[in-house]
Amino acid sequence: MVRVTGCPARYDEELGYLVVDDPALAREVLLDPETFRPDNAVLAHTPLSVKALRVLASVGFSLPPTLANNAGESHRPIRAAVARFFSPARVAGVEPLTRSLTVSRVESAADRLAAGSEVDLVEAIAAEPPALVLLDMLGLREVDVLALKAWSRDSLELFWGRPDEDRQLELAHSAAEFYDWLRRRTRAARRDQGDDLFGVLVGLGLSDEEVCAVGYFLLIAGQETTIQLISTAFRRSLGADAVASDVDPADLVEGVLREASSVPTWRRVTGRPATVGEVELPAGAPVLLGLTGHGGPADLAFGIGIHRCLGAGLARLEARVALECAAGLLSDVGLVEEPPMIDLLSFRAPRRLRVVTRSDGRRGLQPR
Repeated sequence: MVRVTGCPARYDEELGYLVVDDPALAREVLLDPETFRPDNAVLAHTPLSVKALRVLASVGFSLPPTLANNAGESHRPIRAAVARFFSPARVAGVEPLTRSLTVSRVESAADRLAAGSEVDLVEAIAAEPPALVLLDMLGLREVDVLALKAWSRDSLELFWGRPDEDRQLELAHSAAEFYDWLRRRTRAARRDQGDDLFGVLVGLGLSDEEVCAVGYFLLIAGQETTIQLISTAFRRSLGADAVASDVDPADLVEGVLREASSVPTWRRVTGRPATVGEVELPAGAPVLLGLTGHGGPADLAFGIGIHRCLGAGLARLEARVALECAAGLLSDVGLVEEPPMIDLLSFRAPRRLRVVTRSDGRRGLQPR
């Protein structure tokens, strides 16, 4: 993706957005949801083909306004219901589970490295704990985690990538499969309402489509963006003095959030004529906000205002724990290749981190 930098606000013809890199301006935009609406927050960046739309329509795929794309009156009660799953007490309460899941994977990776194998730190350590922790917090059982991870990655590419029509069709089938699963979970909750995510949303009086829309992006964003945050933190720590010199892992996480968050941009659209910096915009103009890497505070990576990320505290905890548990391993390994990247409109992180032990004579690449 093209990254526009060096100007507080300018139109990028290739992206088709007014790009706002100045943190103060981005903050102003996020704090004015009436002028800068979230209606385009989860729309496909690349318009979907007729074939892809037909596949989605076959399962009744619909994403009505619920959380990230909702500026209406229903946003507050939906957000309040979901926020209870991510209260500070609940987040603090999952640290032992997070640590246990991470330690077991670090130990397994260390054994493989000691035997002379290459290890992908993303898949071996970062990939599963955030998903398992999220499912535990939401009260969801009997979920195929590998399927959820595949659905999540495919959906991010479908909605924030630039897939051609053939790839779009593949991704649409994956998204449709995910949505069909969400529908079945919603119907089951209507028959036997429990206290898990689906039961709470059904009890709120939401339609099937609204329940599925909440589940669709919550189950993606609630774990995939954290996996990406951990992967970026690992990349910055590999073989680096930051680990060996006892730098606080929490500080390292904050540095990543400031400079290279897994969610570097987010979208808005003007609901009425507006001015950003010195740029005048008509109603309906798409805006792309730079959230990280432009000198702003770490907290801006999670947004601000009524649509601030509900999982900010959880993401920070999981990334910190991952760094704490993997510190010894990270100081002892080197990359065997420059990592390929997930590089979507609003998501960026290493796709994999293949490493070997540095003591075997193959020092690997060092962080740039």
